[in-house]
Amino acid sequence: MLLRGLSITGQQNNSDNGLAQGRLPERQPLAVIDIGSNSVRQVVYEGLTRAPSILFNEKILCGLGKGVAMTGKLDDEAASRAISAVTRFHQIGEQMSVKTSHVLATAAVREAKNGAEFLKTIEKICGSPVQLLSGNMEAYYAGLGISSGFFEPDGIVGDLGGGSMELIPTNGGESDGVTTPLGSLRLQQDSDDKISEARKIAEKALSDVKLKWPGKSRTFYAIGGTWRSLAKLHMLENDYPSDVLHGYTIKASDYIKFCNQVAKQDLEKFKGIDSISKNRMGLLSYAALVMAETLEHLGAKAVATSAIGLREGFLYSLLDQETQKRDALLDATSELAILRARSPQHSLELADWTGKAFEVFEVSENKHEKRWRKAACNLADIVWRSSFDFRAEQTLGIINNAGFTSISHEGRAFLSIANFHRYQGLGSKKIPPSIANLASDETLKRARLLAALFRVSYLFSASVEGILPRLKFEKKNKELHLKIPSDLASLVGERPLTRLSQLGREIGQEITILTE
Repeated sequence: MLLRGLSITGQQNNSDNGLAQGRLPERQPLAVIDIGSNSVRQVVYEGLTRAPSILFNEKILCGLGKGVAMTGKLDDEAASRAISAVTRFHQIGEQMSVKTSHVLATAAVREAKNGAEFLKTIEKICGSPVQLLSGNMEAYYAGLGISSGFFEPDGIVGDLGGGSMELIPTNGGESDGVTTPLGSLRLQQDSDDKISEARKIAEKALSDVKLKWPGKSRTFYAIGGTWRSLAKLHMLENDYPSDVLHGYTIKASDYIKFCNQVAKQDLEKFKGIDSISKNRMGLLSYAALVMAETLEHLGAKAVATSAIGLREGFLYSLLDQETQKRDALLDATSELAILRARSPQHSLELADWTGKAFEVFEVSENKHEKRWRKAACNLADIVWRSSFDFRAEQTLGIINNAGFTSISHEGRAFLSIANFHRYQGLGSKKIPPSIANLASDETLKRARLLAALFRVSYLFSASVEGILPRLKFEKKNKELHLKIPSDLASLVGERPLTRLSQLGREIGQEITILTE
């Protein structure tokens, strides 16, 4: 039996292959080592999938790009630190049974005179060739990262590293990207640590950039660790009700003002500054300056922060076309259903059942809302092992902090609120969590309706597959009924009837039971 392309054998005992119960046995771990101008990072993924889960993630800030523009060479100390990091990463990969390790190198190594010698050392350690990416390929993989992590993205992608910044339209090919010398570490050095001089360098570099916006959206997708720190600071400054950086979207005009304030380097006045990594702090003003100048030059209308980029884009390029077209949100939430729900098949039946109920109730859904509902159904039973009194709290913790991609923050709020009310109830005294502030009134109403359906469904099905498809809502002569087969009539009781009454209040119509 398959669940969205994943074998339900993922629930079975994994002891024979040495895996914990929470691992999917058909997955083969693989690693990506990214040798950047500022950091060297290894990420080990559970497998090559549409929504890859991370088994291990570590970075070392080596500063390989420091001084390359002036000396033309990799700094000896920085290169030594990078080699030590890769040596450790290779050992970690062997311990984790990684059979394939992809090593990527970018701007600093590409531009350094001693880059080839450095790569030979790295290849000897890893026992495999290093892919030295051109600026165009950096941009291309960054663009694919956005395709991997956002649902139907439409705009321009920007990837800020230590040595360069790449730009590419979301529909761009291998030759459509551009690279600029505006990496935050390089800009700091080229400007002699003077922000006014850095602005002149950025303006001159961007004046030659010509990119056409695809489609109608003018969203700028921001990739890079220092840009993520910048977005985090903006979140904290504005008391944003979520800590999730991926998909954090704001108006470009507001962000430009904020970035120009940060670029003034008076960072102590920002109330969230203590939460920013000290390693990123020194480059934050330069990253902010580049962001402000880029948004102005491109004429962007909105900015969306991405937690994924080049590495995930590279993995995405390895997938076949059919897998690339899969929905990363539904795949990720399906995995949680496989690993944690009492019956993953019941989750699929719940998605189908609630969809048919929405049709009978004449509740319309656009393509985003339909995906959110299906994902919420996948997540509706993943905390059944928790104490009953804390299930609402735990489901919020998991959903609010899960590494889901391809969903907006309003969509994540929908998932959270639907499953919160599934356990906490729908009474007026049940105060929704703060993440509800990210959703419109219409989205909150739809989430409550879905929760009401959850509360009815589980009292009839008890998470056993095969029951929900036999329960059908029907509207006849303006009356609304839940039709139940005669052999299931004994399931009708005081509690289910109370829940059905609650559902009726959510849609503003009484629902009666018909036994057939």
